[in-house]
Amino acid sequence: MLDSTRGEEHQKRSPFYKIIVLTLTAIVVGAVSSLAAIGFVELVGWLNNVLLVSPRSRVQFEEHAWLVPLATVLIPATGGLMVGILIHKLAPGNRALGPPGVIQAVQLRSGLPDTRSGWVTIFASAVSLGFGASVGQYGPMVYLGAMFGNFMAKLRLGITHLRSIAVACGVAAAISTAFNAPIAGLVFAHEVVLRHYSTQAFAPTTVAASVGYIIANVVFDRPPLFLVSFTGVQYGYEFFLFGLLGLFCAAVAIFFMRLLLFIPEIAAKNKIPAIMRPAAAGLCLGLVGLWLPDILGMGKETLRFATIEGAFTLAELPLLIIAKIFLTALCIGFGFAGGVFSPSLLIGVLTGALFWMLADSVFGLPNSGVVVYALCGMMALASPVIGAPLTAILIVFELTRNYDITIASMVGVVFSNLIAHHIFGRSLFDVQLLRSGVDLSTGRDQAQLQAAKVLDYQAENLVTVHFLDSAKEVMQRIAASEWTTAFVLDDDGGLMGIFTKQIRPGTVGSQVIQSTAVFDETTGILDGLHGMSGFVGDAVPIVEQSSGRFLGAVTEAAVVEAYIEISQSLRREENAAL
Repeated sequence: MLDSTRGEEHQKRSPFYKIIVLTLTAIVVGAVSSLAAIGFVELVGWLNNVLLVSPRSRVQFEEHAWLVPLATVLIPATGGLMVGILIHKLAPGNRALGPPGVIQAVQLRSGLPDTRSGWVTIFASAVSLGFGASVGQYGPMVYLGAMFGNFMAKLRLGITHLRSIAVACGVAAAISTAFNAPIAGLVFAHEVVLRHYSTQAFAPTTVAASVGYIIANVVFDRPPLFLVSFTGVQYGYEFFLFGLLGLFCAAVAIFFMRLLLFIPEIAAKNKIPAIMRPAAAGLCLGLVGLWLPDILGMGKETLRFATIEGAFTLAELPLLIIAKIFLTALCIGFGFAGGVFSPSLLIGVLTGALFWMLADSVFGLPNSGVVVYALCGMMALASPVIGAPLTAILIVFELTRNYDITIASMVGVVFSNLIAHHIFGRSLFDVQLLRSGVDLSTGRDQAQLQAAKVLDYQAENLVTVHFLDSAKEVMQRIAASEWTTAFVLDDDGGLMGIFTKQIRPGTVGSQVIQSTAVFDETTGILDGLHGMSGFVGDAVPIVEQSSGRFLGAVTEAAVVEAYIEISQSLRREENAAL
């Protein structure tokens, strides 16, 4: 479980050395991650224009009555075919990677999955987005930044927990670049990935986020996601409406997340070959796109239009919301590579605009305009999906530089996360990790203790005997060892039980007793500690779960020492200055 930083914890480095290394790591990882994120976005934008996915390119060819509809149907399906081939032929794990893998790598100190799968995922994500799939760009950008941080950590520079810090730097730079929001990038890295705020980690992630912002906003002068004008909230009761909007967005977010988890189960049960599923999803997306072209791709233009009064009618908004929810779940569930944050933003901004239209047109309530409701809905829906309420609030502030919109969004985000967290969980990522066996709901310490296996701490020089061995001879072997117990095995190496003393002449097999506790290769330190309650003996045997084959044994002292070691390591990480 633990990465190379475990061996580095005892290395003594001067504070000056640590400052230099961490600063250089932050600058290098931040710069490379920012440039890579910009390149990724530019590639996707170029593909969208060339393949008639973007609204601007579609307008330019609208005089060709057959071209745009044909491209709308065939391009996503072709992209799906390419993604299916990429993932299932080139990725060792036959799956796209994303933020859950980054969170798991940092929380369990396990390192990212194989590099090849990571690069295949990035390229497959670019194809998915470029060919119009209803997926997001921020997930791949986060993973891209994490990959560069992971590369930096392989240099073994003698800094404790360098891997997690470098990965967080890459993530912070990617988010900072994507939104022109360095504070949000910094907080996202700590709120979602690191889940602590030690000075040792906070300082370099701040530098990396700042580098990402400088490259995106100063060097390349990237345009902001929104250009809004808002004079302020005009009526006090609107804050009550913002709270209601947060509750409404929580319901939509919960439905969206549950659908994202449900569709992959449906995909696994159907008869469509796995390699062809993205193409099938792309074909469905294209057919719906003939009537609702706004659901194609990331929908950045649609995101901006939703903040303009009169851009959509009351009849169009529910259709767009429902279509975006189902088609995003279909695309991701059937194998397209990409994130969920961008679709969440679009669904949220449309939901906020719908809420405003109902309040304004249907109920006739005086209000402050569509902008504040659209942006409030955007973050009230997206924040529970990624589990980052504070990041969502800061993104709104850094995008708009407007306190009124930020406070309104804060109200919606708080109510949305309260409900979603209680009913669904902290985030979609955490629930996905839980389904894969990584439970972060009770804290990162519990997750690490459970991820560390008792098998890794097994005792040496154990006394193992065959069940036909003479009890007298085994007693002599035990007396010559440091143990008082022998583990009795059958012909296949399976554990039959333990032998502690000779009761009568004969073989040990006739005098074997069962151990009061038995572990297997999946038993974690935490479960092992609980399982040893009331245990009396030298060591608890460990067997293979499927066959019962004896793998070794672990002492109570070793389990306790592992518990203390991991717990103390976490405390040092969370309170590290330098």
